[in-house]
Amino acid sequence: MAFKALFLAHAPDADYTKHNSIIDTGKYRLLTYVVKNQDEAIKVSKDIYEKEGINAILLCPGFTHRDVSEITEALDGKVSVSVARGDGPGNKIAQEIIQKEYYNK
Repeated sequence: MAFKALFLAHAPDADYTKHNSIIDTGKYRLLTYVVKNQDEAIKVSKDIYEKEGINAILLCPGFTHRDVSEITEALDGKVSVSVARGDGPGNKIAQEIIQKEYYNK
């Protein structure tokens, strides 16, 4: 039985029905989805849990503590929910690019 994880990321132009992928090694199954907002993140999390029986959800750094809590509650605490966070300098680099690409157009 493979360990199954869902990775979620945000992008303002995302269409989660198109922007997704699966990597399956046999022992590890990683599903990735890019969503527009928290409502889509919860929907995808619930749908994938129902279809795949995932063990963990990994979130991009753009998710807040409240977002983590909402996803955990939506899945009744049955799935590990974690956020990928970097160090201070790394976060600054990523934030500059996100600001430029997402908000300064």
